[in-house]
Amino acid sequence: MIRWLTTTNHKQIGILYMAATGVFFVIAGLLALVIRLQLAQPNETLVSPSAFNQLFTLHGTAMIFLVIAPFGFGLANYLIPLQIGAPDMAFPRLNALGVWLFIISGLVVFSGAFAAGGAAFAGWTAFAPLSGIQISTGAGEDLWIIGLLLNAIATIIVAINFITTILLYRAPGMTMWRMPIFTWEMLATALMILMAFPALAAVLFELLIDRHYGGHFFDPAQGGNVVLYQHLFWFFGHPEVYVMILPYFGVVSEIIAVFSGKPIFGYVGLVLSAFAIAGLSMSVWAHHMFTTGVVANAFFSAMSLLIAVPTGVKFWNWIGTMWGGRIRLTTPMLFVIGFLLNFLIGGITGVMIASPPIDYHAEDSYFIVAHMHYVLGGGSLFAVLGAVYFWWPKMFGVKLSETLGKWNFWTMFVAFNVVFLPMHFMGLEGMPRRVYTYAATGDLPWLNFVSTIGALLMALSVMLFIINVVATTLSRAAHEQLPDDPWGGANSLEWATSCPPPEFNFTALPPIRSERPTWDLCHPEPVEGPRA
Repeated sequence: MIRWLTTTNHKQIGILYMAATGVFFVIAGLLALVIRLQLAQPNETLVSPSAFNQLFTLHGTAMIFLVIAPFGFGLANYLIPLQIGAPDMAFPRLNALGVWLFIISGLVVFSGAFAAGGAAFAGWTAFAPLSGIQISTGAGEDLWIIGLLLNAIATIIVAINFITTILLYRAPGMTMWRMPIFTWEMLATALMILMAFPALAAVLFELLIDRHYGGHFFDPAQGGNVVLYQHLFWFFGHPEVYVMILPYFGVVSEIIAVFSGKPIFGYVGLVLSAFAIAGLSMSVWAHHMFTTGVVANAFFSAMSLLIAVPTGVKFWNWIGTMWGGRIRLTTPMLFVIGFLLNFLIGGITGVMIASPPIDYHAEDSYFIVAHMHYVLGGGSLFAVLGAVYFWWPKMFGVKLSETLGKWNFWTMFVAFNVVFLPMHFMGLEGMPRRVYTYAATGDLPWLNFVSTIGALLMALSVMLFIINVVATTLSRAAHEQLPDDPWGGANSLEWATSCPPPEFNFTALPPIRSERPTWDLCHPEPVEGPRA
């Protein structure tokens, strides 16, 4: 146990990241269940209005800052050195500092629930003046701010480590254009972090100064401007959406190539589209601010529509990889297909609300809730589960049950759509987001009831995953020695070492002649014999 507390090994740090996100995910999921139970029928009084505000604030904060993006960081911590043939990250001690700052940040955020006045309740965006000391008087909001400041520092630390490791620690033969797509996506993600997260740190510092030191950054009565908060927050917030999705684009690319039995289609296109998304993501922040009336709506609408193009390139490449391939519908592949179907819906609704006339009507309605969850839940979360099933044998030397895994997928896919598809129609009927209760008008009662049933089924699916992990861990048969490439047909370098890898990753590196070094190792080029 002490070894895990003091470790600087990138594989153990990656597992710490992912285990912590798993705990925060369960907590956030339980909060979401209470939210859905409160909204299961009109005029419900399961929780108070104040408690409801705390619930959705902590749920959103946890999923965005403590689950989706950090799981990608944990996966990258584990995989990047393996994929580029390095023995460890560039700065192992800094890496350890990052993971513990991340864990502490989550504990600080949730500790607000035990403070006088309760946890933060201004939403995960904490818009001023709602988050000002005049309204949010308790210590819960301060703990939320401090927790996210620690989270921002931890995230910047991990980004510096990723960039340095990728650029300087590649093995001989591992040129930039031979790196796996996942590593490329993490490089683009790390660059976005360095651009976006300082804005988050700045706006949180200003909010803390406003609350306790008379700063008046966001107080119009003293010359401040509440829209300034939105500019700074969304300058972070929209790139953050892609910080939460680009790592999983890499996951999807790796899994599709292996289970289609083909090299990835359009390798260069996938790489360039990642950096196109990263660049364009810095120019679309104000599409969250169309209704403020103080931004150039036409420009930000055009940029928001333009960013869909490189995402479409990725879909084209993924479909091209599967086209004509020998597709194996393993559990990881099923979750990736679920990702594609759900993320497509989220992407289409994203294009819709990039149009200001539509956004004026959809803004702050449940249509936005549905869109966001189809991108991050139907997208990122499905890729998270696909990644867990895919790389679990490499990390722990055992395969999770395929039977339970497929049950896990189908229950999750059905449940997710039962929860969030009705929310589009709730929004079209005018149901506001962050609402404590609602009147029994139109179709809202039965739509909310169906959504709540789906949430309970989703909780059952999560339980199936936990049962799969526990059953596999306790099974003796599962602990038989696995080959280096237990799935067969792997491409990237992590599959050329043992399951799990030794402390310094490789006893000997294979020759790296392409972006598929493990495939090359297992399928050597035929040597021509002497001519007669």
